[in-house]
Amino acid sequence: MRISVIVPVRNEAASIAALLQALLTQTLPPAEIVITDGGSTDATTAIIQRFIDEGAPVRLIRTTSALPGRGRNLAVTHSSSDWLAFTDAGIEPQPDWLEALAEKATNGSVDVVYGSYEPKTNTFFTECAAIAYITPPAETDGVLMRGRSIASALIRRSVWESVGGFPEHLRSAEDLLFMNRIEAAHFRVAYAAKAIVRWDLQSNLWGTFRRFAIYSRNNIRAGLWKDWQQAVLSRYVLLLLLMFPTIILGKWWLAVPLAMWLLLLLTRAVVSIRRNRACYPGGPLRNFARLLLLLPLIASIDLGAIVGTLHWSFTDKLRPTASAVKVKP
Repeated sequence: MRISVIVPVRNEAASIAALLQALLTQTLPPAEIVITDGGSTDATTAIIQRFIDEGAPVRLIRTTSALPGRGRNLAVTHSSSDWLAFTDAGIEPQPDWLEALAEKATNGSVDVVYGSYEPKTNTFFTECAAIAYITPPAETDGVLMRGRSIASALIRRSVWESVGGFPEHLRSAEDLLFMNRIEAAHFRVAYAAKAIVRWDLQSNLWGTFRRFAIYSRNNIRAGLWKDWQQAVLSRYVLLLLLMFPTIILGKWWLAVPLAMWLLLLLTRAVVSIRRNRACYPGGPLRNFARLLLLLPLIASIDLGAIVGTLHWSFTDKLRPTASAVKVKP
């Protein structure tokens, strides 16, 4: 089957060559790889152009500014296949990734195929990061795999057209809205557990905080506040309310909400370790070390959620027209 691989990029000089090489050496080669560059200021486009000059079936669309949704929509409009495989820069597809996706779509009764993904956990920090915020595999169609991701997906062009393409105003969460529209339209979906891509996690607390602050703001812009921030903010509002007796009882009372906050983080860390014990087994000492790192990790994620919410409150909420969903297929 003829498949166009769709990739949005911006400033991916460190990873784009590896991605292209992995796509070009697939056991089922793509008919073409269509890349939208959203205004890179590094060597990304030069690296892509080198592959084009060497005869690779790569098409490059340049634009001065494009968020991921706009980048994907532009790439799709310049592609030529009825089947579209989506992935992202910084992703490492396994050699049989595209073939495993295509196998699920060959019977003609499927419109969408979701593959699986695995985080790269080559350091202790990234292992703990995966435990903290990556959903563990669950049984889907009788096999264990991680949830749907646009970074590992094969979709009919008619499906993309039917749901109006990707929202173009979001830095993140545009893929969630797109997949939610597919689900709401009741297209026929299959899952390919063997179609695996691997991706890098943030390597430190600062990077984790920054990433989740971006996610948080765009999650609210996408209308998905109840899926994440509502629970986080509710906890911290309660902790703030517990601080008010300090006015009467004195500063020593601050130890009470502080202790409850630490207990909350500790409980969530223990639950995360237990949920991931099949993926990341470990003895008592390793789990204790994980626990010590999970506490600041979870706290940094919560802080990112709060800062992103405040960012949305003081920018997007004051300019409501900027939050309108804009789709330009």
